Amino acid sequence: MKAVFIVYNQALTDRVNYIFEQLRIKGFTQFPLVYGQGSNGGEPRMGSHAWPEMNSSILTIVEEEMVPLILKYVEKLDNVNKDNGIRAFVWNIEQTY
Repeated sequence: MKAVFIVYNQALTDRVNYIFEQLRIKGFTQFPLVYGQGSNGGEPRMGSHAWPEMNSSILTIVEEEMVPLILKYVEKLDNVNKDNGIRAFVWNIEQTY
């Protein structure tokens, strides 16, 4: 099993949800408001007067074979929405209950 954590500009929420629908990913936890700034020159998203935009994130635990498909969709979305920004992070799940 793998954990996939995706952080994205709120403007991409519908598109991220569409990815999960297309891949039939049913289990996830969505964090609608997260603050942050990308490490590759991204603008801060702090929900403040100076930096009013916000990010969202979503976490899902999937079988290992799903990871390349998720990353492919995320990369494609990033390529057509460079100004918004989206990143995915993957790590191993040792156990679940």
